[in-house]
Amino acid sequence: MLIALLLAVATVPAGQMFTCTPIRVWDGDGPVWCREGPRIRLGGIAAREIDGSCRRGQPCPRASGIAARDALVRLLGGARGRSGTGHILVTGPRLHCRSTGNAKGDRTGAWCSAPGIGDLSCAMIATGTVLRWQRYAAGHCR
Repeated sequence: MLIALLLAVATVPAGQMFTCTPIRVWDGDGPVWCREGPRIRLGGIAAREIDGSCRRGQPCPRASGIAARDALVRLLGGARGRSGTGHILVTGPRLHCRSTGNAKGDRTGAWCSAPGIGDLSCAMIATGTVLRWQRYAAGHCR
């Protein structure tokens, strides 16, 4: 119970393995909200923001932020609705994740995989809607 409470209010420490059952998605690189508490920023990739902009200093893919978000939602089993805040609701497969630590704010950077998908960041690169972010890719998704 204590671990669940800690996960709900804090980022998962770097190197720690954890499970994420996705329940909502904001954009193509996260956050992905987990039923277990964490909010995940997918490791090693960059997507446009939902408004179509790109943040300074990060790769800027050609695909729109909405296209990237929708690709992630499809990988996670498809949309089940929309929250009042605009998040897309999903009931995705259980993800097995390794934390890379704090990804600004209340987000945990993580590399996640699931049966049938494999590495979620690499699967997103394969959709053509996000770019590999060399600075954070750490040898993944080559």
